[in-house]
Amino acid sequence: MEFDGITEKLGAHEVATWLRRHPVFLQQFPDLAQSLVVPRESGATASLASYQLEILREKNRELNQRLHELFATAQDNERLAVRAHQLTLALMKQTSAADTLRAMAAALAEDFHGDLVRFVLFHPVAAIDDADWLQVIAADSPRLATFRDIMGNPEPICGRLHPDKNTLLYGVRADDVQSTALLVLPGFGLVAVGSCDGNRFYPGMGTLFLRMMGEALAAALQRFQ
Repeated sequence: MEFDGITEKLGAHEVATWLRRHPVFLQQFPDLAQSLVVPRESGATASLASYQLEILREKNRELNQRLHELFATAQDNERLAVRAHQLTLALMKQTSAADTLRAMAAALAEDFHGDLVRFVLFHPVAAIDDADWLQVIAADSPRLATFRDIMGNPEPICGRLHPDKNTLLYGVRADDVQSTALLVLPGFGLVAVGSCDGNRFYPGMGTLFLRMMGEALAAALQRFQ
């Protein structure tokens, strides 16, 4: 501390004495109050101020953690929004239904980190032969009976599917798939992204971008009907 050009080197006792003479000091510098380490009292009674300070610190830590989580989520959503926009542009540039489906399959595998991408179309598509990721099954076929309960659902379905659904979608790989993101495209068919991780796709997860991608695919395929 300096007085009129004279520098005095203060020790802990001098600081404590000065603070006792200036009890409102921490009101002027609340950030300092939060950074001080307050010892917990071991007696039968506890300092209310110490308890309140500890609660405030804990809330501050929780808020900081929540802020980091929100920031990370915002970054993920921004990346997905950019990818969804890029996919829409890419689909609109394709010159055939086959190329459109190939572009969609590649985007789903990359953006959703799925192990298997599968399409079930109600109508055949030229120039795609023996593709293990594509089946053509008429909408009224008995083979699709297990999907009747979701055919009118416009929202993507995420989670573990019934074994019958898995078998039709993934064939010999059905037992490997533990969770799926399934999208119904009215008038076109089904799109599925399967994962070997049972926690990859789960009920209640955000599906906005998946639905947007499905709508973009349906609009792109509409050009070739």
